[in-house]
Amino acid sequence: MALIEVKNLKKVYQEGETQTTALNGVSFNVEAGDFVAIMGPSGSGKSTLMHVLGLLDEPTEGSYTIADKNVNKYSKEEIAHMRNEEIGFIFQSFNLLPRTSVLENVKLPLVYSGIEEKLWNNLALDAIKSVGMLHRIEHEPSELSGGEKQRVAIARALVNDPKIIFADEPTGNLDSKSGEMIMSIIHNLSEKEGKTIFLVTHETYTAEYARRIIKLLDGKIESDKKVEHRHNSTDKFIK
Repeated sequence: MALIEVKNLKKVYQEGETQTTALNGVSFNVEAGDFVAIMGPSGSGKSTLMHVLGLLDEPTEGSYTIADKNVNKYSKEEIAHMRNEEIGFIFQSFNLLPRTSVLENVKLPLVYSGIEEKLWNNLALDAIKSVGMLHRIEHEPSELSGGEKQRVAIARALVNDPKIIFADEPTGNLDSKSGEMIMSIIHNLSEKEGKTIFLVTHETYTAEYARRIIKLLDGKIESDKKVEHRHNSTDKFIK
């Protein structure tokens, strides 16, 4: 059984009398533990698709099913629960709180969870350790490099142990070495921890860490292919 099923998904934005179709009949299935890269030129619909799949936006038409339940049948409370506890987000711009330590940034999603506060520190420290940032727990974002900020953002996405991770251009603001490090971490989340991962990227090299690449054009799927020669991850960056 597929973890995620998307059927004839459409998203139309209305501004006054102008309609813009961002998604136009998108259909695909994703198994639990799969690693899917979503590619396409600017305006192809890839960010819109990411937002709909991540429950940050609603489709205009079509069905979107997670774990055999149509998202349209989820209550607002269930959607909030899914976003907080079942889904992790990694963004290009990091979205870390300024003048706030690494530890406190990573703990933030726990504030909205049902987890006892006395457990927060240990959960956050475990997530920070997994991305090799324990030596920076008291530092603020302004004291970190771009690659370090993204590692903290990944730790924050992992702190609730989500099943699904959405990474939106996670290497877009990084140099090549930092980008390789981040993709190594994300690759390991798929290979070693069984996370289901959606990666939006415009870089073919980055997409080839995934098992599968879905290419969008004008809101439609242009191709959906397995990656024949994937890049291998390395643990050399994580200490």
